[in-house]
Order: sequence, then structure tokens, then C-alpha cells
Amino acid sequence: MTTLTAPAQESPFAALARWLTALAAVFAIAASSAGIALGALEVLYAKTIYPGLTVYGIDLSGLTRAEAIDRLSSQFTYPQSPSFTFRYNDRAWTATPAQLGVTFAVQETVDRAYAYGRSGDWWLDFQDQFWSWYEGADIAPVVVYDPTRAADYLQGIAKEIDTPPVEASLSVNGTQVVVTPGQFGYTVNVEKTLALIADPIQRLGTADVALIIDEYKPGVLDASAQAAIAQRILSQPLTLTNADPRPGDPGPWTFEQAQLATMLIIQRVEDANGARYEVALDASQLAPFLETLAPQLEVKSQNARFIFNDETRELEVIPGQEAIDGRVLDVAATVQTINAQAVQGAHTIPLVFNIIKPQIGNDTQAADLGITGLVPGGDQITYFAGSGPERQNNIRVGASAFHGVLIPPGGTFSFNEVLGDISLDTGFSEALIIYAGRTIKGVGGGICQVSTTAFRAAFFGGYPIVERHSHAYRVGYYERGFGPGLDATIFSPVADFKFINDRQAWLLIETYVYNNQTLQFKFYSADDGRKVTVSAPEVKNVVPAPQDKYEENADLKEGEIKQVDWAAPGSDTTVWRKVERDGQVLWEDVIKTHYLPWQAVFQYGPGTTLPEGANATPTPTP
Repeated sequence: MTTLTAPAQESPFAALARWLTALAAVFAIAASSAGIALGALEVLYAKTIYPGLTVYGIDLSGLTRAEAIDRLSSQFTYPQSPSFTFRYNDRAWTATPAQLGVTFAVQETVDRAYAYGRSGDWWLDFQDQFWSWYEGADIAPVVVYDPTRAADYLQGIAKEIDTPPVEASLSVNGTQVVVTPGQFGYTVNVEKTLALIADPIQRLGTADVALIIDEYKPGVLDASAQAAIAQRILSQPLTLTNADPRPGDPGPWTFEQAQLATMLIIQRVEDANGARYEVALDASQLAPFLETLAPQLEVKSQNARFIFNDETRELEVIPGQEAIDGRVLDVAATVQTINAQAVQGAHTIPLVFNIIKPQIGNDTQAADLGITGLVPGGDQITYFAGSGPERQNNIRVGASAFHGVLIPPGGTFSFNEVLGDISLDTGFSEALIIYAGRTIKGVGGGICQVSTTAFRAAFFGGYPIVERHSHAYRVGYYERGFGPGLDATIFSPVADFKFINDRQAWLLIETYVYNNQTLQFKFYSADDGRKVTVSAPEVKNVVPAPQDKYEENADLKEGEIKQVDWAAPGSDTTVWRKVERDGQVLWEDVIKTHYLPWQAVFQYGPGTTLPEGANATPTPTP
């Protein structure tokens, strides 16, 4: 709160005249005369204001204090005069000084007027009284200013003006993008506006004031660019493609606009550059979809397959068995690419793959793999003469899976893993297999000819055998050329044949099926000097085959007899192997096999006359 005293109005000429006149009076009036005159005035105006005294031009001469209060109260109207106008755009607010906290201290003003010429210093009082009488004296009214009231008044105006900022909004309605522009916020700066009226009030003046307005920009003022991006995304279907398709690949995949609208996300982001909206397709919806595609699109890398040219001592790529790059769908990178290209207006976007190079490329040389020639003992042949066309087909298809296969040093060879799926779709036929104690027709019958030959190449080549399973009974195909005890059956996934390449060089497998019904496995690597000694099979505990069995089969004609299982004696067979190098025994192992006695089984049509002594057993009625 400030007390203001308006200055009395006095011209420079009047001040000079006053000084000169006073000087003359000093010399003209005797001391005694001055005292007499001063005493007369004090007596005459003992209870009133001296003549010639005014306040802000209002004459208070000869008035008592009470009279002076009444006159000033009625005639000094500055606090109630509409002296201040505040403007904002085309709006205006008019206020009196009183509304802005200005009050007139009439009592204090009258006290000052009455005290004029009554300081107690007779010479100064004489001059004041003389000049008041001679030319008049005006004193300033005492005005009190309370800026808090002015602030309250401006706060009232601010309630009408203050507007919070409004950010632009962006939303999707169906497949249409809805955008609302942002709005600036406005606030009356009360403190700065108060500063503009302080001086006019001190001078008991007026003012036409433009309100000081602080402007606040919303975080996002304009979202039209992002709206255009969103609408562009929704303008057409989005198609994902495989830029480098391979035979059998699925695709393309198309998202219609309605589906894209459900995937569209609008996010408000804020960084050092300010706030903005970002438009994207929802990764939480894209990623699961892509993850379902990943297994369908995955391609495992495949090493090139070779044969070893015995003349040039070099590797030659098998035609059609060149190295294949593997690929894995990169889900995260694909999502990123979709969003990066979609916002640029693309509607056909390729998937992103990680390419996996095979370990062995087409230009691999024998020296790169340490292969120098045929492994001693690693060239083995088995015979399958008399096999039916289905069994022969399965042997050819199965053997081809191993032609050109490479096993790294320290690697474990798994027959089932290399062979893959045994099914009609992969080229196999139905032929006889051993299953649940019977010889029956099944897909892949004869594949054990391949596993047995592979086993013998590894066994005679001196490789450690990890897993080997024998047949339930002795099979004639596998005993030609050696005898019983060195067969190997497989039944994925429960029975496998495995061995370890314990050499420092890679192992290359070659397979050949000849027209004379022989199957050959050839192992190429480096001769590390090992010597393999294999004993002849020792056969013990021979058990004769059971009597032939005859079963009626309603599907056969009368008089038709068909053999479905073949007799074989049971036995226990043992084969020893010793592996040496430089006179040192590396290891010795033994292959033990227990063969069950196996019964020949014949099936016959209803009404068929059986051979004398046949053990006829009618087929049970279902």
C-alpha cells in the first residue's frame, strides 16, 4: 500500500517573484511590524486554515477542519472517476481508481492543510502565511494505493480471458482419420499489467492500457501431417511379399483397410524437439502374425554336396546339390520395415530375412576339409538281390539322402537326422518292415539295408559307434558276404544309428546303388594311420525257428497261399573290433546281438487246402 501526495502546482516565474518579493519584504518590514502581523493572522485564523490555501485546486481558505473535510469529500472525485480502460482485442473494461485500490485520505490531507504555516518557526511560518495570502498555495491530496486490489480486479478480467491451450487431436473413425487442430492458450499477465498503471495512479492520472497477455502454445498444435500419413496408410490394402521366393513358399499376404484401421496406433511422443504424434501399425499385432509365418518360411542352410574325384584328388559339386543359403524371418526388422515404408506411402512391402550362409560353399576344396582319399575299411557293400521293386525303391531313395554328406571333425553322424522324413511324400514306398513282432508292410521297408551298410563303413573304418540297434531276427540280406551280427536297424525317432567323426579331417560320404542290387557306402577323409581288426562273428546259443504258422486271410482267394514272414533261427552273436595306431591300441569294442527265433507265417484264402502238417489257426472273428 502506497501513500501518494500530489505535488502543488507553481510556475518558475512565480517562484522567482516570490523570492524577490520576500527579499524586499525582509528589508521593508521591520521586525516589530512582522511580529505584529504574524500575531494578528494567528489570532484571526486560530481554528481555521490560512487564506489562499487549496488542495488539488479546491479552496479551503478560512475553513475549519470539519468544513474542509466536507468540502474535499464532495469535490475531490478522482478515486470515483472512471479513469482507466483495459483493452484486449475488441473488448474493453473501464475501472475507477477506487476499483483499482485508490483511496483518498481526507483527514490526513486536511491535517496537512491546517498545519501549513504552523511549523513553529516564526520566520518560515510568516513567509508561508504571506505567500498563501498573496498568491495562494496548493498542496497535494493524500492518496493511498493498494496494488492487491488492482490485482484482484485484473484477476477478474483474467477469468474472462484466460484460456488453456488445447492440443491437436488425431483419431480413426472406421477407415477415416479425424483431425482437430490445436489452440493456443492465453493468460493475463497481471504483474506486468499492474506495472503499466502504477505511474498514472501516482500522478492521479488516467490510462488506456492494452492488457499484457501471455500466450501458451500447445504441445501439438498441428497434426495435419500425421493425419495425412494415417489416411495414406488406410487408403489401400497392405500387401506383404517375399522378394526372393523359393519353390513352395506361401504368400503374399494382404491386409484390407478395415483390418489396417484396427492395427493403426497413434502415439504422442515428446523429446528434445518437442511433442508430436507418430503414426504406426501396432507391432503387438504384426509380430504374432509374422511369428506364425516364420516356421513356414524358414530355410535351413545346406552345405554343398560333393564327390571325391579319385583321379584329380579334388572335390566336385554334385549337380543339383549346390550350397543353399538358409534364411530366417527377422520379425522385429520386418515390423520396423513395414512401419518405415507404410508411413512413406508404400502398400507393397517385402519381408526381411536373415540370410544364413552354409559352412561349406560350392568353391570348397578337398584341402580345405583335410580330405585326402578313401578311408581304409570305409568302402563297404551289401546285397539286396531278390528284393521287390518297392524295397529297391526305398533303398535308392534312402541311399541318395547320404550321397555327398559331410561330417565335421568331432561331429556326430545321425542316420535319422540326415535321412529326414520317411513318407510317401518324400518318395518312399510301402514294403515289408518288422513291427510289433511281425513282418508287415510299412512305408520305408528296406531302409535298414542303407543303415546296415552305413554302419559297416563306420565300423570297418574305425569310427566310434555311439548308437546301434539290431534287428529282432536274422535277415538274410544282411548276412551275405559277412555273416550275422553286423546289421543296424533304425526306427525314427526311437532307434537311430550314430557314430562320431573322431578324425581331424572332415568325412565325406558317397553312396551308390548298382543295377546288380548292391549298395555301396564310401567314406573319404584323411588316413591318420589307424588300423582296424574285426573278428569273424561268433554264433552261440542257436535256437531253431518255430514251426511254420498258417493264418486264414479273407482277402485271399480260395487256394491262394502267401508267405508274409520267414523262418530264422535264434542265436547270440558276438563280433570284436580292435583299433590301433603305430602299434598302440586306441580302443577295443564288441558288438553283441541277440536274435530271436523267428517263425515263418503263411496266409491263405478261405477254403484253401493246406499242406500236410500245417499248423492251421483260423483268423479270429472281429
